[in-house]
Amino acid sequence: MSIGLQAQRYYKLVASFDESPLPPVPNYSLNEHWSALPERKDMADSLPVGSNLVDMQETAAADVFYLYPTIFTAEPQNQYLWNADVNDTIMNASVDNSAILNQSTAFNGSCKVYAPRYRQAHYSAFTSLDKASGAKALALSYEDIRAAFEYYLEHYNQGRPIVIAGHSQGTLHAAHLVKDYFDGKSLQGQLVEAYLIGMPIKPDVFENIEASNSAEHVGGFVTWNTFKTGYIPKYYNNGLHEAICTNPLTWKTDESYVSREFNAGGVGLKFKFVERPVDAEVYKGLLWVSKPYIKGRMFIHIKIWHRADINLFWMNIRENVALRIAEFYKNKEKNGE
Repeated sequence: MSIGLQAQRYYKLVASFDESPLPPVPNYSLNEHWSALPERKDMADSLPVGSNLVDMQETAAADVFYLYPTIFTAEPQNQYLWNADVNDTIMNASVDNSAILNQSTAFNGSCKVYAPRYRQAHYSAFTSLDKASGAKALALSYEDIRAAFEYYLEHYNQGRPIVIAGHSQGTLHAAHLVKDYFDGKSLQGQLVEAYLIGMPIKPDVFENIEASNSAEHVGGFVTWNTFKTGYIPKYYNNGLHEAICTNPLTWKTDESYVSREFNAGGVGLKFKFVERPVDAEVYKGLLWVSKPYIKGRMFIHIKIWHRADINLFWMNIRENVALRIAEFYKNKEKNGE
């Protein structure tokens, strides 16, 4: 898969957060401070090579507010160490050509795609022994997420149903956003579903929003972290041991094995559509998959499929979002809204 197989450089920051200048604050009234907007041509409009799918953003009945994962992993190339600058054209291109292309596009079949650029925390925020600096960097990122979401609500949403989606660092912020703006709040009535992928999420993380356990359930959340079948990572007890896990081939949380025949398709190298790439099985908070049926399969020895959490189930996500939005409107009709 394009996200699963590409090499990625990781750099450990030495200086503290307080020693690094802060990048400029984003201005969400500027189109360039969004990775994706529905009225603009961008990578979120893309469709997999070899598919007959259509970008439906123009007529979509709901919105997705999508938050991308950590792309800021290498040695910083400017004075900003702990948080990326949203005006960094090289970093923005990396975001757009990886996460926006491979992940946000799963939602363009039934949602208008909104993806803010934000001062993402460097990968060191998750790995450094300097926990205080990491926490400050992530808090700064979330400041941007809140500002972007409030701008979205005021200028774009117009009362439409909302899908929240994130991956990895994006999911950390997405879960925080759901807690602050939806959980027990009036906006909860607009929540179609939260796709909180690539981070351990406890079943009781929210007070009024529960984990979904069916493909049709509306107003809940789904979550998973993908690994090779039989593999338990060294960091399992850092949160995965308490995590709930959704099987994206059935949208249930039980531990039944599901064959790849139920996989509607993924996306691979050069954003090509891949038929039935993997099976899936939930095991004690982990999503286990066998070696993907993709080109070069015999040479694949990956155990941690984190970077392909969405790629491997891209079409199942696309179909599920459409189903939940349809159910959302059915429920509104039943309630006379």
